Amino acid sequence: MILSRSTLRVRRAHDRGIALPVVLLIAALMLTTSAAWFEQTVAAARDAAGIADHLVALHGADSALSACARSLLNGSLTGVPGASGEPVGWKSQATFESGAIAPFASWPTSLSFRAPQCLIETWRLTNRTNAQAYLVTARGYGRSADSQMWLQLQLVIDGGAVERHWRRIAARPF
Repeated sequence: MILSRSTLRVRRAHDRGIALPVVLLIAALMLTTSAAWFEQTVAAARDAAGIADHLVALHGADSALSACARSLLNGSLTGVPGASGEPVGWKSQATFESGAIAPFASWPTSLSFRAPQCLIETWRLTNRTNAQAYLVTARGYGRSADSQMWLQLQLVIDGGAVERHWRRIAARPF
């Protein structure tokens, strides 16, 4: 079929009008995809910063726990007297703040520059009267005072044997 010149002109004019909406649609799709990737990258960066903050607090608490336990075992530190049963002084902010020690003068990886702390409480075991038991609780900080990690170590010294029972505290006690 042979088209006349006037029909071809009308068809070309109609085809020219469709190009702009197609280009605008493709540009909008690219812009939407780029915005979604940007949001995903920002969320991943926030997650990475949160994990790094958590790890700084964890390493601070772990270092304080190890240093306090080592000092307790070599006799340079003593524990705060506790009652029978498991000590609960670490759950009270007033008790923890008044009895806690900082085994390090400063903690360089924490942006709040708060050194990790530990509290040592004595523990009387009812089933093992000759054993000395201690509950060592450590608190480490991340980039702010709100990001904290709490760790505990139960030490039981019975004769020459030392038993260690480690645990992480899932929630801040105060």
